[in-house]
Amino acid sequence: MSFISQEKILKVLLGFNPWWNSGQIPRDFIKPVKRLAFYEAKKYFYHTEIRREVILSGPRRVGKTTIMYQMIGDILEHSPPKQILYISFDHPMLKLCEIGDILEVFENNISQGSDDLFLFFDEIQYATDWDTWLKTLYDQHPSYKIMATGSASPILVSKMSESGVGRWKQIKIPTLSFYEYIELIGATQPKLPRNIKPTQLGQLSDMDLTAIMLALQPLQKHFHQYLLIGGFPEVAQTNDIPFAQKIIREDVVDKVIKRDIVSLFNIRNVSEFEKIFLYLCMTSGNIVVTETIAKEIGVSRPTINNYLELLEHANLIYMSKPFELKGKKILKSKPKIYLADSAIRNAVLMLGEEVLTDPLEMGTIIETAVYKHIHTFFYDQHPTIGYFRDAKTQKEIDIIVSFPFGRTIIEVKYRQNSTISENEAIVEWANDNQTKGAIVVTRNDDDYGMTKHETSTRIIRIPAFAFLYLLGHVEKEGYEQLQINTN
Repeated sequence: MSFISQEKILKVLLGFNPWWNSGQIPRDFIKPVKRLAFYEAKKYFYHTEIRREVILSGPRRVGKTTIMYQMIGDILEHSPPKQILYISFDHPMLKLCEIGDILEVFENNISQGSDDLFLFFDEIQYATDWDTWLKTLYDQHPSYKIMATGSASPILVSKMSESGVGRWKQIKIPTLSFYEYIELIGATQPKLPRNIKPTQLGQLSDMDLTAIMLALQPLQKHFHQYLLIGGFPEVAQTNDIPFAQKIIREDVVDKVIKRDIVSLFNIRNVSEFEKIFLYLCMTSGNIVVTETIAKEIGVSRPTINNYLELLEHANLIYMSKPFELKGKKILKSKPKIYLADSAIRNAVLMLGEEVLTDPLEMGTIIETAVYKHIHTFFYDQHPTIGYFRDAKTQKEIDIIVSFPFGRTIIEVKYRQNSTISENEAIVEWANDNQTKGAIVVTRNDDDYGMTKHETSTRIIRIPAFAFLYLLGHVEKEGYEQLQINTN
């Protein structure tokens, strides 16, 4: 830091922390709607018994910084503003400074020796020796509360096993769920009974189920817009679809692929990497054979596997692994690949409103959205999420959520006729004693209720928009109950 004076660093910090002078956070910083991930982060940030530094990871533009600002706003309600420090290591000057040097300026000029500090480090992967500093701060300052963000999860994962064990809690921030999208655009939210879980709708009477579906019906008119561009808060409320997709391509895809991953992981052939991502966009929701990609792109199989792993950790794709009914065999070389959000795929392939009338494209988009929601909903419970496909009979189940105590199976039938025949895989699996829930995701708002199959676990049909909204509703209820219990 010899060529950067403390005065210059202090000037940058003053710009980042306006609450030091005003006592409050600018209204534009905090946003009125809180993501569900905010409540998850808050739970760990304030936990009195299990102390953890909270690291928020996720794609660019999903609202990680906003969650930080909302947490700062929460802190300002009960703590002095000069005990709070926010810095972004995206700033060119701060990239050249060690965390210790910045903290020295903060402690000497602002906090003045306070032990109860709240430290917020944005885009921490660009800070020098950031993992060592987080370990040091955790070990030497037990009264500090620390939150950081990082868009480059591969680095976070690798450092977690070295310095972060027992010190960090990584919280992945997904793109907006349909429930969060409805909150964000200010649409009227239906009043629903408490503890309504999608997997347990079959336990309701026909009258109660119909009442819930009628209450949810007005949300359907927002569903297509959500699927096109609704995953990213910054563009979710616009009606200008081409402009929104341009922003997603530039801010989410290009910056991650051409800047974050390339610079942090020394990717030499950017064009090759882009081709692989484009290939995945075109085949989202399909089984991917690494040998096939390697042959088409002209690279080695290990290179493909390495790129897939980087894209998964960079929160741009999900990988769903196959398994059999009895769970005996997993073909790790043939994952299903899903884009992290259907809006990313639409933006990259420049798919506009015309895609809404294409049954094949809509099937891919809906399955991508369902997988994203399921992965997010069960993320903290660490299940195995995969799919089933029999190569001989072509029978398949799109999504299987497997726990030691049982599993839930989900088949996406987003079409006019969602009829399930007796010889389909979901019927066979619904008769297995390990299956605790069986769901068919349908298209039309009146296509719901139990199927006529006599299976040990009944199969229920739920319209896609209702299913995705109910998942978010359940999650929000859980955080609200946690808030009540801790107050």
